[in-house]
Amino acid sequence: MNKFILIFRHADGNKVVSPEQLQTWMKQAMDWISSIAAQNKFVSGNGRSFNESRVVGHNNVMTNGPFGDIKETIGVYIYVKAESLEQAV
Repeated sequence: MNKFILIFRHADGNKVVSPEQLQTWMKQAMDWISSIAAQNKFVSGNGRSFNESRVVGHNNVMTNGPFGDIKETIGVYIYVKAESLEQAV
């Protein structure tokens, strides 16, 4: 079986929806990941908060977020096991 990384972007959810809706989204995401794990296809993963965003620019200068001009960041990445890219997706 091959390993694939799935990368999910997100907007700053705190500015888009209510805390209750954000909580609902988180539960849906965790239920989905749990279903992958139940099939023994989840390898690992991690989430990043919007405020943990960083931009590395010219001469390796790192700028801490949040950034007013950035509307999306990498929110979560997960590694899954699958026979093919189509199955991973």
